[in-house]
Amino acid sequence: MTCVRFAPSPTGNIHIGNARTAFFNFLFAKKNGGSFVLRFDDTDLERSREEYAQGIDTDLRWMGIAPDLIVRQSQRFALYDAAAQKLKGMGRLYPCYETADELDRRRKRQIARGAPPVYDRAALQLTDDDRAALEVQGRKAHWRFKLEERTMHWKDLVRGESRIEAGSLSDPVLIREDGTYLYTLPSVVDDIDLKITHVIRGEDHVTNTAVQIQLFEVLAGAAPIFGHHNLLTTASGEGLSKRSGALSIASLREAGIEPLAIAALATLTGSSDAVHPVASLEELGAAFDLSHVSRGAARFDEAELTTLSARTLHALPFATIAPRLTEAGVTGAKAESFWLAVRGNLEAFIDVRLWWHVVDQVVDPIIEDADFCNAALALLPQEPLDLQTWSHWTSAIKEQTGRKGKTLFHPLRLALTGRESGPELAQLLPLIGRPKAAARLSGRSS
Repeated sequence: MTCVRFAPSPTGNIHIGNARTAFFNFLFAKKNGGSFVLRFDDTDLERSREEYAQGIDTDLRWMGIAPDLIVRQSQRFALYDAAAQKLKGMGRLYPCYETADELDRRRKRQIARGAPPVYDRAALQLTDDDRAALEVQGRKAHWRFKLEERTMHWKDLVRGESRIEAGSLSDPVLIREDGTYLYTLPSVVDDIDLKITHVIRGEDHVTNTAVQIQLFEVLAGAAPIFGHHNLLTTASGEGLSKRSGALSIASLREAGIEPLAIAALATLTGSSDAVHPVASLEELGAAFDLSHVSRGAARFDEAELTTLSARTLHALPFATIAPRLTEAGVTGAKAESFWLAVRGNLEAFIDVRLWWHVVDQVVDPIIEDADFCNAALALLPQEPLDLQTWSHWTSAIKEQTGRKGKTLFHPLRLALTGRESGPELAQLLPLIGRPKAAARLSGRSS
């Protein structure tokens, strides 16, 4: 069965760029009847924070991404220790004692000679006595994975046929001097243990793939299928950072951005499919195809997200929005008519409270011309008011007063809503009802 994972480090808030990877994995899993694992890469115990882990889970669920399983690397060190011992026993993980300064000087000499700055495997020439002597000096070993010098091929879900010459790479450090693990080994061990079938991630991980395929082959016999998508950037091409807080999901939620707008923008930007509003993740997932993802830049404008959010809101049917309306206090028989009347004027969902207040609570009317409003009141039809009432009523007012256009409609809007602009009054008037409309035309709060 298809199984994918989203593996953030809980060292900050996730942003819309991280959401792109999360949605790619989630939609791929659901389209293929598979499962979605949320894995917290929290082996960095100093920088990882529980509040960030909880925040990431909250952000994902708010966007509609519900993990089938949640795991934490900080609880899985026994697996990594066992894998490290296996690699050491095979001679594929070997100790090195060079300091960072020594390695830097060595790289500079290689570059000066025109040679590639690749680790020269000098540590493999050390004898047991050499290693013992270095440890007596106080040096502690870091451990490198010995790569096989061959071409690594894979068929990438996004980039197609891909290859990296492993011989052009330095043997990667898997374990630091202090015994802590770098990203590579825990990630591979977890993917094996969790039976991950597809690794879908940003293109910044492409260079890791050759190393990881060899680790998969040594530890499990075969690697999963890889897909590397282009990264989401700002309109000016700047990258996104969790620590900067730029465009974090939490801040977008607080700003009233619709989660479906985030889903559409995060998923469709930088693909052959134009960014457009979607009514559900099911709709987005049905059209989702990794082969449509471009190899070019995936740039977006933050202003586009605000516009897309409003367009998404305008198109949401009552059945979808009803639970949120109830939470906002919009209840009763006229809730659906209210939603259909106001949704096209909303910039953010929170604005429904304002318009519900207009139709259901007390409003202080603005009387621009008392005589005109009194004349309009005298012509106001009796209940029931319907969608045709506004047209018939304003036609009668126009005929009696001679007013038309803004001089006719604007004073009525000010009196009935206390606001300069808003949804069509043809739809609002029946919701306001005759008693409130009459009171407001008379200048009374109602």
